[in-house]
Amino acid sequence: MAYNAIVQAFVKLGGYLQDFCENGNPELQEQLLRAEQQNSWFAQDNLHFCLKHWATQLTADNLNSWLEPYAISQNDNAKNIGVVMAGNIPLVGFHDFICALCAGHKIQAKLSSNDTVLLPYLTTKLIEFEPSLKNQIQFVDGKMEGFDAVIATGSNNTSRYFEYYFGKKPNIIRKNRNAIAVLTGKETAEELFSLGNDIFRYFGLGCRNVSKLYVPEDYNFDVFFTAIFDHKDIVNQHKYANNYDYNKTVYLMSEFKILDNGFLILKEDESFASPIASLFFERYSDLDALKSNVTEKQDEIQCIVSKDFDPNEVPFGQTQLPNLKDYADGVDTMDFLLQL
Repeated sequence: MAYNAIVQAFVKLGGYLQDFCENGNPELQEQLLRAEQQNSWFAQDNLHFCLKHWATQLTADNLNSWLEPYAISQNDNAKNIGVVMAGNIPLVGFHDFICALCAGHKIQAKLSSNDTVLLPYLTTKLIEFEPSLKNQIQFVDGKMEGFDAVIATGSNNTSRYFEYYFGKKPNIIRKNRNAIAVLTGKETAEELFSLGNDIFRYFGLGCRNVSKLYVPEDYNFDVFFTAIFDHKDIVNQHKYANNYDYNKTVYLMSEFKILDNGFLILKEDESFASPIASLFFERYSDLDALKSNVTEKQDEIQCIVSKDFDPNEVPFGQTQLPNLKDYADGVDTMDFLLQL
């Protein structure tokens, strides 16, 4: 089908989401309630945040600016793209969905059981805007069959199964990654508060959530705790609170040294993936040595929050606001799809 028609359908979907954000919509709001009922991690404020962000991305200017370098035309060699989606945060597979369709392919989407409400609903709206897309989109409950290439997102454990089942086909298989933040001690209170958004948005469940801090040897964590204090209401979410209580108990019983402010636990640890309601940190004495260390571990890092540390760094507070050009794991999904 015509490339321009696909882009225009997504532009109209973006307008639909923007109208919801500004004026409300009982039908879409009902879907958000259903999504939260299915997965209580999908709190309403996070769902609204997610839709508002996609509304800003799905504009004619943004879509055309993103796609223009690829020189996409009508695809007369459409493939069937299997997309296995994670369910850790709302609509986490939506970017792959957009990529597959804009590349002119058909998509077989296998949804996570934790996130089966929003994407099918948005797909019905997309088809309303461009009926010919109905033949391009299929949601698969069981085993995916007849696919030509696969994009699969999961954990380090599930990636082994993905490699086994999909390894003979062209594929993008994503594993665990986390975001880190590098602090110098010169950050403003506003920057540290914004860092709190990078830590707490979606309760820390996303691969772009900061789960590890690098701080100077003499860093004063009182400044950090004071700056993020207004995020304290996160502990009122019962599942987050349960994780906070559990992890704190485990750390104390194990006699680990921790710092705690009543809703976030800091633990000195070399690992990247901290448990929910916890944040690992590591001290450094030399920024150049730290840069080398981070470069060596780049396959475990999704993004870096810092100021004048890394050429590809993300500003404080922006990790959960990626643009269409920000590909997961740094792998250009559009280029992969167009080379098939």
